[in-house]
Amino acid sequence: MPVNLCLALEPEADKLLSQNPFALLVGMLLDQQVPMETAFAGPKKIADRMGGFDAADIADYDPDKFAALCSEKPAVHRFPGSMAKRIQALAQIIVDRYSGDAAALWTAGDPDGAELLRRLKGLPGFGEQKARIFLALLGKQYGVTPPGWREAAGDYGKAGSHMSVADIVDAGSLEQVRSYKKQMKGKAAK
Repeated sequence: MPVNLCLALEPEADKLLSQNPFALLVGMLLDQQVPMETAFAGPKKIADRMGGFDAADIADYDPDKFAALCSEKPAVHRFPGSMAKRIQALAQIIVDRYSGDAAALWTAGDPDGAELLRRLKGLPGFGEQKARIFLALLGKQYGVTPPGWREAAGDYGKAGSHMSVADIVDAGSLEQVRSYKKQMKGKAAK
């Protein structure tokens, strides 16, 4: 199934996310305390600076040099140093557990939705909510639909919802997700 993600809202960055499962994982990792578009554009910035985007290459990169690479303007994240460490930790897990193939995270051993959620929650920077959102993104847009994926993703897996990056396919759906998040923040403030 050809994937055509629209998360960075930059054609080349979205193309990388669509074609490279590790780039998509890193984009999701970066999606905190920065606008979604900034987070999902991060892998393309790294790829441009490294000449590619490969988990083994990132895992093996000198940590100080990788932090400097992530800090170059425009920075990959508002906290480039700490995120560089997380990206390298994630890359090392993908290398160690999945031989550098991020897609094996959701294909190796043919996991069901609950097992895939467990695997995602075992990644650095992926708590319960982020793991559920990423699972929903895989199911709704990446063609990864193991048995029980919607249940494991919780509310984020519901068809027709506009709650997270899993539901963003264009500028209109981005606005719907932003509106939903604004409503939730308003309710939480009361």
